[in-house]
Amino acid sequence: MSGEPEKDAVVALALPPSSSGSDERSVDFPGQEIGLEPVEDYHSRSHASSISHRGEENKNHYDEEKNDPAPEPLHRASTELGPAVTIPRLKRRGLLGQFALVAEIENPKTYPRRTKWFITFIVAVAGAAAPLGSSIFFPSLSQVAKELNTTATITNLSIALYMLSMAIFPLWWSSFSERLGRRTIYITSFVLFVLFNCLCAISNSIAMLIVMRMLSGGASASVQAVGAGTIADLWEVRERGRAMGIFYLGPLCGPLLAPIVGGVLAQRWGWRSTMWFAAAYGAVTLIFVLVCLPETLVLQKPVLFPPHEEEEEEVPGSRPLSRVSTRQMARTTTRWLKKLKVIFIDPLKIILYLQYIPVLLSVYYASIAFGSLYVLNVSVQDTFGKAPYNYSTIIIGLLYIPNSLGYFASSLVGGRWMDNIMQREARKAKRYDERGRLVFRPEDRMRENAWLGAILYPVALIWYGWTAEKGVYWLVPMIANFFFGVGSMLIFSMVTTMLTEFVPNKSSEAVALNNFVRNIFSCVGSLVTTPIISAIGNGWLFTILGLVALASSSVIVFMRLFGPRWRVKMDARMH
Repeated sequence: MSGEPEKDAVVALALPPSSSGSDERSVDFPGQEIGLEPVEDYHSRSHASSISHRGEENKNHYDEEKNDPAPEPLHRASTELGPAVTIPRLKRRGLLGQFALVAEIENPKTYPRRTKWFITFIVAVAGAAAPLGSSIFFPSLSQVAKELNTTATITNLSIALYMLSMAIFPLWWSSFSERLGRRTIYITSFVLFVLFNCLCAISNSIAMLIVMRMLSGGASASVQAVGAGTIADLWEVRERGRAMGIFYLGPLCGPLLAPIVGGVLAQRWGWRSTMWFAAAYGAVTLIFVLVCLPETLVLQKPVLFPPHEEEEEEVPGSRPLSRVSTRQMARTTTRWLKKLKVIFIDPLKIILYLQYIPVLLSVYYASIAFGSLYVLNVSVQDTFGKAPYNYSTIIIGLLYIPNSLGYFASSLVGGRWMDNIMQREARKAKRYDERGRLVFRPEDRMRENAWLGAILYPVALIWYGWTAEKGVYWLVPMIANFFFGVGSMLIFSMVTTMLTEFVPNKSSEAVALNNFVRNIFSCVGSLVTTPIISAIGNGWLFTILGLVALASSSVIVFMRLFGPRWRVKMDARMH
């Protein structure tokens, strides 16, 4: 049973008991199969009300068409979503789904709360792989440049292209996850992550290292989009902010231990040991996914095309054609062109979500914060490894801890705070549905929490820039980095959660778009930071960045004033 259902929620269902646990799948009625569709306004009705309405509608339709014995009498469920209905082991979906110890159920939102948190934990651990692969490499960049006879700028290219691949690959991972399921994508991507990191470890040239790093980044990036989709599969809107904050502990606290481990390994055994560690982490995560992660995608697109599209019956008496029929060749060619379109072209359609203003502004604002994060990461490695600090590789790794402590603190508090704000705004506006439940709007998440993040992280950037520029005692810029972590995490979790609600039926695609844009920003930031510091110094670099971030906070004002109107227009165009 899903956690903490509303006590007064009583749903009347004209459904067979075996189907009462699903809110989005097709439900079998006597003599026909009826697919349940999402409600017209997904922000203002729960899944349960959709089931109740459709169930009554289809019952009436069935009675009109046939005079068979009366259908089963109405029965009442004590929750909004109904009981959890377990899928038989041999019918479980996803790659090697039969081996998962956690059973797949028809509606993931009906998992017990502790199971939801366990799955959330697994996905957060998997989500740490991508930033770990990036951050574990920072302390040893100088070793790589020296051993492979290259410059610092070329070495930074391995970081920049890693981030670029993390931007591009999720477009395909998220699209494939809608057809193949979440579990299949997790397993496939982590097998590739382990393989490419092993190849990184044995690289004998900077070119090979950069290519393998780019491919390993693309493999690890699956969780960046599909992970948020899994959270949306599991959690209802009223609890999703907190769950998303906990999920983001993985991707954002990966840098907490990775630079420390990377510094220790690089100083003791060299930079190649960091790549072996990343491969080992990926292997352990792969085992966790294989054993513990069930399929959570409810509505799954067909993998290929239905048989009736591939085969066409010959018309009796038709004129015989040559042995290799021209018509058959045309059908085969068309079929393969469609398949190629699904594989290569359709994932790029995700970018078209940027035509919707709420999505565009939300993604832009998160991208500014995320790009700033990677500029800051490169600056720490570049600045504290030289005079007046001259810190060792291990100490530089330890300097990444304050940021991650800020992420951790913000995740623990920010998600619950955001959910409470959303509920408060709904009560204040007196938005209730016909059953007396609160009606939630995605833009309600962008209130005082957004303003705190919008002020905190730009000020922290300017604070860090000038204290690092003047060689102030190391603790002072590190305190600034802690506040940067707090402020930026408020922005990251807020935007990601909003995107899953702006596009509720394709949440992984919306998050993939967010990753696409923000990782392009981080790629550019990683590439240009060192030359800019050499040209104008940390002070002016982070002052400019901080002022851009402050100016970008106007997004909050626009969403406050025009957000509801834009969202209604977006809903109308998308549905």
